[in-house]
Amino acid sequence: MQTLPLRLDLFTILIFLGVAQGLFLGVFFLTGQRRASLANRCLGCYLLSVSAIMLEIGLEYSNYMFQTLALVDYGELFNFVLGPLFYFFVFAKLNRRLPRHWGWHLLPGAIWAINAMTWIFQPIEFKYNSYLHAFHPELPYVTAQEYLPEDFTNLRGYINQMTLISCLVYTVLSVLEVWDAFRKADLPLLGKAPAALAMARNVAAFTMVFPLLIGVIKASYQEDMGDHFLAAYLTVTIYATTLLVMRGSNVLQEEVEETAPDEQSSEEPRKKYEKSSLSDEQEEALLARLNQVMDTEKPYLESDLSLPKLAQRLNTSPHHLSQILNDRLGQNFFDLLATHRIAEAQIMLNNPAIKHLKIDEIAERVGYNSPSAFHTAFKRITNLTPAQFRADRMGRKLYRQ
Repeated sequence: MQTLPLRLDLFTILIFLGVAQGLFLGVFFLTGQRRASLANRCLGCYLLSVSAIMLEIGLEYSNYMFQTLALVDYGELFNFVLGPLFYFFVFAKLNRRLPRHWGWHLLPGAIWAINAMTWIFQPIEFKYNSYLHAFHPELPYVTAQEYLPEDFTNLRGYINQMTLISCLVYTVLSVLEVWDAFRKADLPLLGKAPAALAMARNVAAFTMVFPLLIGVIKASYQEDMGDHFLAAYLTVTIYATTLLVMRGSNVLQEEVEETAPDEQSSEEPRKKYEKSSLSDEQEEALLARLNQVMDTEKPYLESDLSLPKLAQRLNTSPHHLSQILNDRLGQNFFDLLATHRIAEAQIMLNNPAIKHLKIDEIAERVGYNSPSAFHTAFKRITNLTPAQFRADRMGRKLYRQ
């Protein structure tokens, strides 16, 4: 079997750097505290699948596949899971759950994986010919004996078209999900948004170009010879995702900030600040400023509000703000958020003008990205679920009439 020397150029370096970063980021999202987030788990699986496909493209483009012929075409196992996994990430980021009947989305990938066994478990000579057919048609083929009849579904000849359709469908579904989330939040699609919305929108924006690129490249190049352009773009997407993660830790901290503290805040110890640089007068002034900001600006409606952000708005330090909350109000920061958000939700649930709004929509409007966190906090503060509270108030109004 004839081989070719290794090719080392900009595309080779770019692809393998993308593979390394994708593997790192995928494992990062699937380990430690990050894996508590459903969206992080979906994103981690998506990045690992992308990295697996990119690795095959890198091996083929660099001619290193001549040394690793057993890996020829293994990347096709992941063709029909890329779209669903990305859609799951966007959906989970916005809704903290998977779409209904999510398992059906993975069925085409499972069927294709079974079909792929008929060309993955083949002799090396068969794989050598497959590699030449895709990347080096100028080289002579060798005689090969099949272990299994190849492609029992007779669909492999349409793999590029089917992959394009799959990616396009799930990209459209993801974009529509983002669009609907911004519409419900009454926010401009291209404007400033809470962390969860911004992350879903920005990653979707990078990914929506991919199916268009597939169409252009597959129409311009024979077989797989243009795939290095796709791999290069996926590398850019992976590094863009890395930058989005590095720009702010909200993508990693949302679950912790929004659920655990709200559910456990009543059990946290109230620590006194015995050694403080604040005088009583300064504490009173800071408390007054806090109350004014909370009443007039309502920053608690921002889903990504944090203790440092609120302290910055009050021109004080997070330590001093925490001290005021503990000593003067007997609360921690998450108790403060929950108190104001639930009070605002009660006003909205009492308002007949917006009775058409779903409870989850009200949860979003008062700053909760997680409906479960909203329901838990509401029940803890009012001893009623939001639905019970709304029904009780509406019933009293009807009784008075």
